[in-house]
Amino acid sequence: MRNIFYLILGVVFGLALTKGEAVSWYRMQEMFHFQSFHMYGVFMTAVPTAALGIWLIKKLGLKTFGGEEVIVPKKKFHKGIILGALIFGFGWALTGACPGPLYALIGAGYSVTLVTFVSALAGTWVFAKIDPYLPH
Repeated sequence: MRNIFYLILGVVFGLALTKGEAVSWYRMQEMFHFQSFHMYGVFMTAVPTAALGIWLIKKLGLKTFGGEEVIVPKKKFHKGIILGALIFGFGWALTGACPGPLYALIGAGYSVTLVTFVSALAGTWVFAKIDPYLPH
């Protein structure tokens, strides 16, 4: 039953991304060319909303559906984050999609997005294989 809830939540999230044009390749290009405020406005709403959500989870001591404590791990900064962010950003700029909207785009019938999805999976697989050899 819990999986149905997550499926419905994912569909609602996909609809919100689609209706808010956050999955639009053209909106992404406008953002990267500093031609439109639309996507910056989306991010400037999403980041504080997420921060407030995490604060509330900690403050209220909320648990997962399984009754487990929600743990937000602290991450140490290292120079690999910069390289990873650049690779992620270049891929995002070229394809016009970050991982979340990929599912919404595929669900909306944009079959060309499957190329981006498979590429994202391949990149994740390659990272998992070379991660042990990278400096941390």
